[in-house]
Amino acid sequence: MNFKLGTAASVFAAAALFAGPSIADVCDTPSELGDLGKFEGEVITIMGSMEGKDEEMLTNTASCFEKATGAVVKYSGSRDFAALIVADLRSNNAPNIAIFPQPGLAADMAEEGHLTPLGQESADWMAENYGAGPSWVALGTYADKDGNEAFYGFPYKMDLKSLVWYSPEQFEDNGYEIPETMEGLIELSDQMVADGNTPWCIGVESGNATGWTATDWMEDLMLRTTSPENYDKWVSNELPFNSPEVINAMEVYGKFSRNDDYVAGGASSVATTFFGDAPKGLFSSPASCMMHRQASFIPAFFPNKGEELTDGSADFFYFPPYESADLGNPVLGAGTLWTMTKDSPATRAFFEYMKEASAHEAWMQQGTFLTAHKDVDLSAYATPTLRKQGEILSSATTFRFDASDLMPGAIGAGAFWSEMTAFANGQDAKTTADNIQAAWDAIK
Repeated sequence: MNFKLGTAASVFAAAALFAGPSIADVCDTPSELGDLGKFEGEVITIMGSMEGKDEEMLTNTASCFEKATGAVVKYSGSRDFAALIVADLRSNNAPNIAIFPQPGLAADMAEEGHLTPLGQESADWMAENYGAGPSWVALGTYADKDGNEAFYGFPYKMDLKSLVWYSPEQFEDNGYEIPETMEGLIELSDQMVADGNTPWCIGVESGNATGWTATDWMEDLMLRTTSPENYDKWVSNELPFNSPEVINAMEVYGKFSRNDDYVAGGASSVATTFFGDAPKGLFSSPASCMMHRQASFIPAFFPNKGEELTDGSADFFYFPPYESADLGNPVLGAGTLWTMTKDSPATRAFFEYMKEASAHEAWMQQGTFLTAHKDVDLSAYATPTLRKQGEILSSATTFRFDASDLMPGAIGAGAFWSEMTAFANGQDAKTTADNIQAAWDAIK
């Protein structure tokens, strides 16, 4: 769950929310498993950051491969994965598979020569069989020290950020309909104001990470106001932070967040409202807001810890694109990239297993799993919430990883956060963008 908190309690709460029912045999999936070969007794070691419930579901899913092939899969999970995997790779003590939660570190390890390419055939398969397939291929494609690019990172288990949460009862009582375009979302917001309602709850306070929710807004809006190619250039600073495209996205965000009529508590409350408290306004009586843009984890912070999704008092819709921009259906999110760090025939067979629809369905029915695999049986999702999110993910035309997670730490978890907080406190867009670009220039 990639929401920049890192608190075990919050991760556990979100995991519990989407855990789904207990499954007698996760390997009993709607899709049949193909022939993967026989590797009796061969050991595949996997290292990652998943612990607790996610680790349990990972090992359950891996057991299906074990049953089919006779191989033995051994997983080691640690919250210190990033430091441990770098040390192991550099000391030639690599596992067979390393699961990276952020592409940047995987790219660094590929450049150092520690990752084994998965092959063009795997890249071509993903481009064809994942929703927004070319986006996922690009996410896992890195250059070695000689500048030669190859496909190294297999995306498996995703997170979704492009969501707007709301109360169906409030929408029904006021005659509001779900907008399908950004123009419609703005029109709906204006109608809410005219009706005496407040459209949005927004909060960016998060202790030392204050400002990160504003960066997510920026990332979603960059995908809706300019091309995916410009998004990528923005991430690498080939497109400067103070370029017209970026300033425009910031100003669009400001039309939501710096509008006293649009925000519960007024624009001045955005910087001081804890992000986890912001959506609670959907459930107050009377409701202090009608909508809240946030990632898939946020129900863990609802008053009843997500039971609102079960009893129907909360729901969500896709944060829509501008019809006029003609940029398709972009999705912002995160996920894990599975890489081969020690080659073996059994390990290669495991990556073939990950292409199987049943390898996704085995985890889907346990919970806390989203996939862009277009051939999975959606009925395998553990809950209607996960199924609906999976449909959004698999129907996306473009997927992009959280930009601040891809930027250098001094920017993505530094100047970007702090300057967007200053923006919430009234600093103009150009000054905000200039200051972030100055931070970029200082580290070049």
